[in-house]
Amino acid sequence: MLYFSRWKTISIWGVVLLGVIFAIPNLFSESFRNSLPGWVPDRPMTLGLDLQGGSHILLAVDRNDLVNERLQTVRDDIRTLLRDAKIGYTGLSGTGTSVQVRIREANEVEKAKTALATLTQPVTNSLFGTGAISELTLEEPEQGLLRYTLTEAGINYRMSSAVTQSIEVIGRRVNELGTTEPTIQRQGADRVLVQVPGLQDPQRLKDILGQTAKLTFQMVDQSVPVQEAIQGRPPAGSSVLYSTDDPPVPYLIEDRVIVSGENLTDAQATFDQRTNEPVVSFRFDGKGAARFGQATQQNVGKLFAIILDNQVISAPRINEPILGGSGQISGNFTPESANDLAVLLRAGALPADLTIVEERTVGPSLGADSVAAGEFAAIIAGILVVAFMLVAYGTLGIIANVALAANVILIIAILSVLGATLTMPGIAGIVLTVGMAVDSNVIIYERVREERRWGRSLVQSLDQGFARALATIVDANFTTFIAAVILFYMGTGPVKGFAVTLAIGIVTTVFTAFTLTRWMIAFWLKHYKPKELPNGLIRFIPDDTKLPFMSWRRYAFTLSATASLAAVILFFSVEMNYGIDFRGGTSIEVQSKDGPADSAAVREVLNELNMGDVQVQEFGSDRDLLIRVEGQQAGDNAEQSVVEKVRLSLEDSYDFRRVESVGPTVSSELAWAGTMGILASLVAMLIYIWFRFEWQFGLGAVIATVHDVTMMVGLYVVSGLEFNLTSIAAILTIVGYSINDTVVVYDRVRENLRKYKKMPIEQLLDLSMNQTLSRTVLTGVTTLLALIALYLFGGEVIRSFTFAMIFGILVGTYSSIFVAGPLLILFRLRPEGSGADNKDDAKLPTTAQPSQT
Repeated sequence: MLYFSRWKTISIWGVVLLGVIFAIPNLFSESFRNSLPGWVPDRPMTLGLDLQGGSHILLAVDRNDLVNERLQTVRDDIRTLLRDAKIGYTGLSGTGTSVQVRIREANEVEKAKTALATLTQPVTNSLFGTGAISELTLEEPEQGLLRYTLTEAGINYRMSSAVTQSIEVIGRRVNELGTTEPTIQRQGADRVLVQVPGLQDPQRLKDILGQTAKLTFQMVDQSVPVQEAIQGRPPAGSSVLYSTDDPPVPYLIEDRVIVSGENLTDAQATFDQRTNEPVVSFRFDGKGAARFGQATQQNVGKLFAIILDNQVISAPRINEPILGGSGQISGNFTPESANDLAVLLRAGALPADLTIVEERTVGPSLGADSVAAGEFAAIIAGILVVAFMLVAYGTLGIIANVALAANVILIIAILSVLGATLTMPGIAGIVLTVGMAVDSNVIIYERVREERRWGRSLVQSLDQGFARALATIVDANFTTFIAAVILFYMGTGPVKGFAVTLAIGIVTTVFTAFTLTRWMIAFWLKHYKPKELPNGLIRFIPDDTKLPFMSWRRYAFTLSATASLAAVILFFSVEMNYGIDFRGGTSIEVQSKDGPADSAAVREVLNELNMGDVQVQEFGSDRDLLIRVEGQQAGDNAEQSVVEKVRLSLEDSYDFRRVESVGPTVSSELAWAGTMGILASLVAMLIYIWFRFEWQFGLGAVIATVHDVTMMVGLYVVSGLEFNLTSIAAILTIVGYSINDTVVVYDRVRENLRKYKKMPIEQLLDLSMNQTLSRTVLTGVTTLLALIALYLFGGEVIRSFTFAMIFGILVGTYSSIFVAGPLLILFRLRPEGSGADNKDDAKLPTTAQPSQT
């Protein structure tokens, strides 16, 4: 395995060189990258919103609003069609998802059905590719009563059409703001995800997205005083609407729309030449200009209303016909609000109301701080791991460190090529990979040392060390890869970024361990011709330890059972500190503009806003505060009202660095997805280990992993750490790490089962644990070094995340020895007394030659 042909050498270093070429653009500024020739790779990694600032907003199409609007359209169509056919009718009304009308004359019922036949004609469903569907069905519950009902397929068709149209409209609106590389995409059946990086004014984005921008021109009904209509009942065909003034002014508006925003061809913010006030000038298309001109000709001296989203912007008097097809909208505009309205009108109206069900906004200053903290933590972690490997392995440690550097370069290169987004948890994933990548080298080096102790030559020891470590490394890394894949498909946002970096890190780790490391060792053997394996400065674990792990299993089982039972009892009796991801609500990080923050004063101000339970605590420096507001019971829109109230109350004294708002709909979905992610990963790992080993191994590994998950949950309950989406990422990572650790031990148990066929199971497990003890300790230490650096220097945002990871590494290491191993005895992997007739097999001389198989 230590021979490399020329083409293999060129291929290995070619891959590393490509990694360097594609990773280098991340070191240069954008202006320098733009000056490079076109054939030179210049694409850096995409930083997530939590690193560069920006807004993540998830919008949901309001199904009820869409149904109501569709019913209104059907009512209008029925009225128009029957009038055109000169058919008398009465009782035109709509309830639920149905519209019904009664035909006055019995002999005109069939004629009415014919006139209304277009309503039930199938429409082509190109969105779903399922052919034609019927949006309406016709029923006649009694003679002359026609009832048209919206079908479920028709509603779904309209919903899908609305989402598609909303994406187009939102894209036009966001592009008008001049932002760079926004992401606008469908998510699920009724949602639109909007991500705008580097946004300086996230509130303006919300205002732009939150408005339907349905512009209509309608006549003011002056047949009765508006106060009389308010106190009694408005005339048929008219409704009371209010202006945007403070206080609002009521108007009685005819329901008939003269012209709508669909007829606009342009809208621009400008200034009125007479008053110099900001206004919005507009221009109609030919059809709109004709209809508007005809309406103003027929209604000179009357009032007409300009209405935006059911609010009257202005209601001027028609002094003369307006025939030019253009005009202007005046109101209480500022230059910015006039420009925003022009943007909305140019982009077009949304087909239905959109509700913000999730918001995550990070200010640019916090993003810059996160980048700086992540970079510093990564450097410290790298230095610690490199130094540790040099101390532990000497020359082999240098080789491992070169492979580790290549590993990190390849991760960055792949992230750059794929255009993947690097988030703060993604940096955590890279730092974790730095720690875990050493594991492959540790497994190889410890196996080489073991082979050397058994009397093999140096070359044979190195060759057999790589060969025997291959299956162990593949099995161990593949189980962690399963956790990463499940986390990617079931996670959202930053958690998905963590999964991407972890999965890429696993692939590059296996590549560097079995190609680059092996090539460098072959080069070292060929050119330096060493006579013995180099020793490190310190031997952390002595050779041939004989710790009686299995004799301690009853104490370990008692400890684990007691701790697990306590964790379960606490989970059901003490409420966890759930974050807004799972319970809904609002979390806001603010920073004082001048001097230390006053948490008591902020708490007092916010308690007066009547928003329910409000928590204010110091967060990081003395200038930073974290504000948590409980979930509102009035639905998703209420969460946005909370953000607006807090902003208005504090914006004079505080900068808003991070805003996260999750409505009740999304929070329940995230909780379900998180739980399913953990369960799915456990099942997938059980199946894989069962397939690769035996059922006792698979069940033992899963029970040990469930033990680790239970301990992690207990940590969150006891410590009061916030349990959120990143907590799910931490648990799933520990699931992968624990399985990795357990598989390494189980792989040695399986090997020894074949080698010592008559050895008692307790003794065989002790042997296997001791043989892998050095690797277990060294891998745990390197991973902990990386995580401790991240905990100390990675910033407040991920401190609780890394603390949970540190605890999980310790628990996972413990369970792989004291839970996973003894379970094989409990499951009778080898029946008791199997070694009674072969005592010699149970004796292990320290210099015994291993089998060649």
